[in-house]
Amino acid sequence: MRKLSLVFVAAMLLVTGNILANDSVKDDPTKKLSAQIGELLDNNYLTDDEVSLTAQVRFTLNNQGEIVVLSVDTDNKKLESFVKGRLNYKKVEVAGAKEGKMFTIPIKIAS
Repeated sequence: MRKLSLVFVAAMLLVTGNILANDSVKDDPTKKLSAQIGELLDNNYLTDDEVSLTAQVRFTLNNQGEIVVLSVDTDNKKLESFVKGRLNYKKVEVAGAKEGKMFTIPIKIAS
């Protein structure tokens, strides 16, 4: 009986060690892209009427790590051209992002 309990404790320690050894925190490329896009959209020239506007930006990355804007879902044409002008073909540094994968990121213009 004692040997059985020792084997059980050893098995539990082995299982626990394996679970804790796995790296459960994975880098999310979308969060890094969001931060870099925020920097690219900083210092905007939009007026006070255009502040607090929101848009959904759909884009992909090409083989050189550049953003290719596919669509900007907003009703404001000035905001759409602003976002496309600031983001299209701008190089970003993202590890693990595959070429051709589509991303959708919500943006909000603040003053």
